[in-house]
Amino acid sequence: MWLRRAFFRWLLPAAFLLPLWLLVGWGVFQGGWAILWVLFIAIPSVFLGQLLLTLLTRSRPSVRADRAVSWWDVAGFTLWHGLTIAVGCFIPGVFPWLLTAAVIVGLALVWLQGWQLWSEAKGSGARFRETIAWSSFPASDDASPEPRPREVIIVQEKDPLG
Repeated sequence: MWLRRAFFRWLLPAAFLLPLWLLVGWGVFQGGWAILWVLFIAIPSVFLGQLLLTLLTRSRPSVRADRAVSWWDVAGFTLWHGLTIAVGCFIPGVFPWLLTAAVIVGLALVWLQGWQLWSEAKGSGARFRETIAWSSFPASDDASPEPRPREVIIVQEKDPLG
């Protein structure tokens, strides 16, 4: 469970750190005019893709309730983030294959997140409503709090003629 919770916490920082790695990797391994590709295509697409995946993942009721992703998410994000880090190394000869694999895995991950969200939200949506209802209340002790007494204000009209 700790690994799934760690991935839950990693998703949002990954949206900033993975594009940053592409920029650092360009500076260390590549250099030259490849910066244009990195700045205008790679960094924005990884940033927006990771934000979209984070939103889709965190939209699922089970993820919000447990504050942990599924094992499918762990496998998918591990593969996609590993490929993204490998793309940032700009290894000659395998770079096109790594880039193609990263794009395909990224698209498959979007599909996976959509499928999991749809699977949890389909039908009556009772689980979805249940999660929203319980997650909106702060945790309390087993003892139920006593209701507060209501104040009633009575306003009486005074007849100006009478």
